[in-house]
Amino acid sequence: MTFTQQNHGKIIESTFKAPRWARNRHIQTIWPRFVQKRLPLAFSMERLTLPDEDFVDIAWGPKPKKLTGLVALFHGLEGSIRSHYANDIMATLSTSGWQVVMMHYRGCSGVPNKLARAYHSGETEDPSYFLKVLHKRFPDTPKVAVGFSLGGNMLLKLLGENPAQKWLKAAIAVSAPLKLAECAQSINQGFSRVYQKYLLGSMKATLKKKMAYIDYRRLIQLKPDDLNDITSFQHFDQKVTAPLHGFVDADDYYEKSSAYHYVSSIHCPTLILHSIDDPFMNHLIIPNEHNLAKDVTIELSDRGGHVGFMQGSMANPTVWLHKRIKQFVKQYLPVDTQVTK
Repeated sequence: MTFTQQNHGKIIESTFKAPRWARNRHIQTIWPRFVQKRLPLAFSMERLTLPDEDFVDIAWGPKPKKLTGLVALFHGLEGSIRSHYANDIMATLSTSGWQVVMMHYRGCSGVPNKLARAYHSGETEDPSYFLKVLHKRFPDTPKVAVGFSLGGNMLLKLLGENPAQKWLKAAIAVSAPLKLAECAQSINQGFSRVYQKYLLGSMKATLKKKMAYIDYRRLIQLKPDDLNDITSFQHFDQKVTAPLHGFVDADDYYEKSSAYHYVSSIHCPTLILHSIDDPFMNHLIIPNEHNLAKDVTIELSDRGGHVGFMQGSMANPTVWLHKRIKQFVKQYLPVDTQVTK
């Protein structure tokens, strides 16, 4: 009898089951952000100077009594340490003896960055520099990374670009927009346009602030008032993201920055948590198993929304996502048993 070794990844069914009161994808998406009570968290900030003399701000979770591992977090579009998922996963993971740290993308910490350059779904230069710094500071400490939404796409692309990397033992991507063009279309339909309007408002406000002290005239063909006419991600990416970051147009940006093209090249254990009903995207963004590297697993649920995954009763809801991420991280980082007793 001969055995053939599987040379591609897996797609498995998630154990997550949405409760009756939270089966709607918009409830799953909105509840954690606006209703769920935040977990208590004490964090400190550090400013990291980048090679081009710009900066990113880093949020450090509580320092563990005994350092057993490090978890690097990457937030989503217009996110920060104040985002519900970032605050709560840092609080959750900090209870196991792990040092948790999150890099804010340029301009996302509440302080505008110095240069016209910003961030986008495929921008891996700053995150890779951040991981190199962590590796230099903690050379003997095992590390895992977790990326949410845009940060998940970015993290998968980064790992695909650097298959021989030594920074991370494993990684998790949550609700990652693996095909950006499909996501730009999906979020511009129906109720999902509410999310688009909210996020675009933040993006345009940030750009207007920077236009007050940076001359953008040779970079993008827009004046501050012209931003008011932008009503979709596709339009913003065509007029701002693409020219500002060296892409021909929005389509070129979407094609080159989508992690869908990189998941076949990842060489470290990687878990992608995704809900089929995610209102930011559609089923077409999900690769088939033959497109996945053998170390990549996609864990799919029918419901869960975008970075949602709410469980329990309406009176006492819990976030399944926290438990699942911690369960995965424990496979690769030692736990301080004195803390977890």
